[in-house]
Amino acid sequence: MAKKKNFIITISGTPGSGKSTVAKNITSIFNAQRVYIGGLWRDIAKEKNMTLEELNKYVMDNPQADIDMDKKIAKEARQLVKKSIVIVEGRVQFLFLPESVKIFIKANPEEAAKRVWQEIQNPKNKKERNEANITSLAELKTNQKERASNDIIRYKKIYHIDYTNESQYDFILDTSNISAEEATRKVTDFIDKTAK
Repeated sequence: MAKKKNFIITISGTPGSGKSTVAKNITSIFNAQRVYIGGLWRDIAKEKNMTLEELNKYVMDNPQADIDMDKKIAKEARQLVKKSIVIVEGRVQFLFLPESVKIFIKANPEEAAKRVWQEIQNPKNKKERNEANITSLAELKTNQKERASNDIIRYKKIYHIDYTNESQYDFILDTSNISAEEATRKVTDFIDKTAK
């Protein structure tokens, strides 16, 4: 891999698509800094003694919290890129960082729910994700469908965009039928070919 000047990569996508796995992997490959907005929101939810789902509902009625977070993250990314490549994982960061390489990762809802269900069988992962108390795969599918719908409504209300509109991105990857390793390779190959 040839040495290139530093740049920002934004990763958006649907729940359970493998965004975080790919982001972690390419962070390592590019020796980059990673900014994970979902993790920051999960930390805030824990501080407020809320589940992530409860915090998301709160933010729907208090959009300034979203705006403040997104502006703060964009500012941080622009500082970090002075010293290294930066991976920013968040639904709408492509909007705040238009200079970034914009990647959208998706998976069909059935496969996405299976992945998350498998992940939360590990108590450590369940605690880190701070999801609502889900007791079955069927319940998780319903929960994820509602969350995806609420995310679309939330960002349309705040930013007047549909973050799932794929025309906004430089690279779209459907991970429904591929491994995390293959997804990482495809994203890495695209970045290598296009990042300046």
